[in-house]
Amino acid sequence: MSVLIAILGLAFLILVHEAGHFFTAIGVGMRPRSFNIGFGPPLVKTTRKGIDYAIRIVPLGGYVKIPGMHRPAASDVDVFFGRAMRQAPELVGPTQRLKRALAAADDEAASAALQELEALSPGAPHEFKRGLRELSDGLSPYAYWRQRTWRRVAVIFAGPGTNMVLAIVLFAAVYMAVGGKPTSTVAEVLPKQPAQRMGLRAGDQLIAIGNQPVEPSDIVKRITGSGGRPLTLTVVRDGRVIILGPARPHKVNGAYRLGFRPKGAHLGLGESIWYSLKLAGVVSRETVKSLGRIVHKSGRKQISGPVGIVQESSKSTGWDYVAVLGFVSLSLALLNLLPLLPLDGGHIAFSIIEGLRGRAVGREVYERVSAIGIALVLLLFFVGLSNDLGRLNGS
Repeated sequence: MSVLIAILGLAFLILVHEAGHFFTAIGVGMRPRSFNIGFGPPLVKTTRKGIDYAIRIVPLGGYVKIPGMHRPAASDVDVFFGRAMRQAPELVGPTQRLKRALAAADDEAASAALQELEALSPGAPHEFKRGLRELSDGLSPYAYWRQRTWRRVAVIFAGPGTNMVLAIVLFAAVYMAVGGKPTSTVAEVLPKQPAQRMGLRAGDQLIAIGNQPVEPSDIVKRITGSGGRPLTLTVVRDGRVIILGPARPHKVNGAYRLGFRPKGAHLGLGESIWYSLKLAGVVSRETVKSLGRIVHKSGRKQISGPVGIVQESSKSTGWDYVAVLGFVSLSLALLNLLPLLPLDGGHIAFSIIEGLRGRAVGREVYERVSAIGIALVLLLFFVGLSNDLGRLNGS
């Protein structure tokens, strides 16, 4: 059940991402063709105001279809109408005129050729009709590639932007429910750790480390800065002052720890949002740094794929699960903002380039850059999957 909940959580984050694209597109005057929950054949489908809404058989994430992501190219004609031309020779003339018009970027002539083809479409196969619809959408005033740069950037950024906002909301909820500011009271002592062996208990109030008074905000810093040297803890327990230890901190993920967790003080809404923004900034900075270290073996080992995300999420319960969901949502946003096609960051970069040039980039350029981007994304995916499988085998 925990694995199922983790999978559904990941699917929900992807769905939120697509909802950001969808509602922003409508808000700036574009006309999405469909909003889909899941993938594969539709279980339930309805159409309202020209938009198809569907729940599909594979309930993982979803997708939004925005017409005219690229300017139609002459090569599209063969893709959509090639088989129909072989079966119906009367289509050859209009299709050739359409190809010439698209190659010359003559939208008026291309629209006229499409109208000729549409007049010949009764009884045509589904692929032919789909081609008419795709090319008509691509030449319409509502096509994505025709929109002003700020509209295009807004629609594409809305996906990762929504994931960022959701992450901050989830972090704030955890801060409000569980607490954010550290206190000097011990909330939990981890088993088989130095703190347990020295006799520390939940509920103890820590007032000194190594005979030096300590403030709640300095507890972690003081232990981490010990360099592994033995430490004593002075605590108040049931009104009595007790000195525990000494014990040597253990190194965990590059930092020294004794193995206990201080209790957090509950935060108000304003403080929770502020702490959430700070946390999102730290995570974003460290994520960017980790991507820069991917050329090194140690950096590649830190990458996780979907299996690893689900595995870690399934270990979490309650508010811990909410926090993990926030971290995953933020990671999805940052990954999608990489300036690689077909990721959102790549579309944003090309929208800005086209805005500065004053004309669309050729389809062949998109295809070449997308091939490089897909190769790099697949590389990240396989590195993450390899790490996930290695962790599973190790466990």
